[in-house]
Amino acid sequence: LADGLDGLAIGLTLISATTLTALTYLAGHRGFSQYLYIGQVPQAAELTVFGGALTGACLGFLWFNSHPAEVFMGDVGALSLGGTLGMIAILIKQEFLLFAVAGVFILEEISVLLQVGYFKISKGKRIFRMAPLHHHFELLGWPEGKVVVRFWILGIIFALFSLATLKLR
Repeated sequence: LADGLDGLAIGLTLISATTLTALTYLAGHRGFSQYLYIGQVPQAAELTVFGGALTGACLGFLWFNSHPAEVFMGDVGALSLGGTLGMIAILIKQEFLLFAVAGVFILEEISVLLQVGYFKISKGKRIFRMAPLHHHFELLGWPEGKVVVRFWILGIIFALFSLATLKLR
């Protein structure tokens, strides 16, 4: 659902993949995992390498997907990247933290659910001008680049929040 603007989906995936790569390192390191009270996953070293490769692939794709996009992701890429992020979170036993890591993706999905639900209940009225949420801001007059960068900033805030909660749990 976050695909549709040049660089939006892959930039958010890059932020989430970087955060999950850091989490795989922490989960695989005995000292850090004990200090942060997160479950240690002894085989997470290989997963850290995979996360690093995923992050690098996202950077490479972002180079060609930034505005004006030369290459497009499509459903196959978006669904496989989303599944990969979910798989990493499950393997390091941080499934619930994924909601914070991928907070912008969750907001995009909630905006669609609210829009469709309200449209059906109210018989044609809308909450947003258009769903998903990034298109709502476009219709408010924000340029595409502004929407993308602001959503990236929100993604970074969600990622930092998820890392900051590690010691609080």
